[in-house]
Amino acid sequence: MTFRLGLAQCTHPADGDVIALVERCARDAQAAGVDLLAFPECLMTPFEKTREDFLASAEPLDGAFSQEMSRIAAAYNLWMVYTMNERADGAEEGLAGSRAAAGSDAPAADVRLPYNTAVVVDGAGTRRGFYRKIHLFDAGDCRESERMAAGGELFAPIDTPFCKLGLAICYDLRFPEVMRAAACAGCELFVLPAAWVDGPRKADQWTALLTARAVENEMYVAGLSRADERCIGCSRVVDPFGATVAEAPGKTPALLTADIDLARVRAARAAVPVFEHRRPSLY
Repeated sequence: MTFRLGLAQCTHPADGDVIALVERCARDAQAAGVDLLAFPECLMTPFEKTREDFLASAEPLDGAFSQEMSRIAAAYNLWMVYTMNERADGAEEGLAGSRAAAGSDAPAADVRLPYNTAVVVDGAGTRRGFYRKIHLFDAGDCRESERMAAGGELFAPIDTPFCKLGLAICYDLRFPEVMRAAACAGCELFVLPAAWVDGPRKADQWTALLTARAVENEMYVAGLSRADERCIGCSRVVDPFGATVAEAPGKTPALLTADIDLARVRAARAAVPVFEHRRPSLY
């Protein structure tokens, strides 16, 4: 089976109207014959906002932002993967005090940190799954744990009309266990929304890690990064044999499309049956 994946490599709109941006991307994707359209990390709320504004902008999983995203998915008959700043109402792991356990120097406070959440909706706008980022990027001058809570579980791959779909977010790419668990659960296409921060060799690392995850798990891996000034763009789709089948031009906003052929997943797994040869009792 073959279907068309679309990656909306974009920047946060200057006027802040994310819904208008998404609608334009959805219209272009429909015209391009896309079946499944994905957006990068921090779509709803840019990380660059002040901590106070970032926390204040969080919404529940079924809030106004998600309702608009579902409306657009239904209007254009698109499955979509999008990211949001999810308010962590009633979630103990969302307490700001948990930052102390994560090594943050920020003082504990009685405030619940939001989740960095990716959501999957179908072509009728119905939510089919969601994932809360489990690995928070506390490196260099970035401290995600000061404004986000870590999720507590992996995303279990879901059945779609096109493929078995897996999902994670940005920094999760550096933890190979995440995609291996998905592959062992039958994942055929893994989508990774990101805001991959630019810096020395960061684009090279992005490419190498996406390729390694695709080859070692014998599945398609699609990584899409924001194209804002501090991020690399460079979105790409890698097939199960390690070939790049589509790539975006650096930081330029673009709708990247790739035809996903599940026969290549079966061929890769038949040629080198790594899942039959695994010895998990020794790992």
